[in-house]
Amino acid sequence: MKICGINSAAAFDAAVEAGADWVGFVFFPPSPRALSPAQAATISARIAGGPPRVGLFVEPSEAQIARVLDALPLDILQLYAAPDRAAALRVRFGQPVWRAVGVTELGDLPLTPEPVDGFLIEAKPPPDATRPGGNAIAIDWTLTQDWAPPLPWLLAGGLTPDNVADAIRLSGALAVDVSSGVEQAKGMKHPALIRRFIARAKAATAVTQAI
Repeated sequence: MKICGINSAAAFDAAVEAGADWVGFVFFPPSPRALSPAQAATISARIAGGPPRVGLFVEPSEAQIARVLDALPLDILQLYAAPDRAAALRVRFGQPVWRAVGVTELGDLPLTPEPVDGFLIEAKPPPDATRPGGNAIAIDWTLTQDWAPPLPWLLAGGLTPDNVADAIRLSGALAVDVSSGVEQAKGMKHPALIRRFIARAKAATAVTQAI
């Protein structure tokens, strides 16, 4: 379970205490969840250790990633970038990379390995979107039922505490990523929703693994 777009101490504390497997910070200014490197560093420093920190970047320059890494250690880079660019940044910074992949149909799912560490699978953005992801749009969860993923992956997009169990059951995903689905208003995470999402996702993945 990854809680993405954390931008407050309350959200960070709730995610850690509820047992999130990853916490994510967004470094893309058009997002209502975006943080400066300094703000993310302050929040991350509230707890030493804990879940791995993931930094989300959209078509980043090397300088942008370097500025963030100078401010706080990240464990994973989540990139909206072409495969070759994602692979190059993985080599440049020596960090694990998850590449975001937008899908609308079965043919959009990656079938061969890439020199990255995993995929984040979500819906393609609508034509008028200002962001490549985080648009609260769910894919057809049955698309991934018979997919043979070449790398580990997370399911994202349109997930909420109320639908995450169905999403896991129908998609077969063993890892999920949520952002707007645990917010009380755009860009404002709600601790109770974070706790509820994690609890329901953990219960659902336990059932999936047992089948």
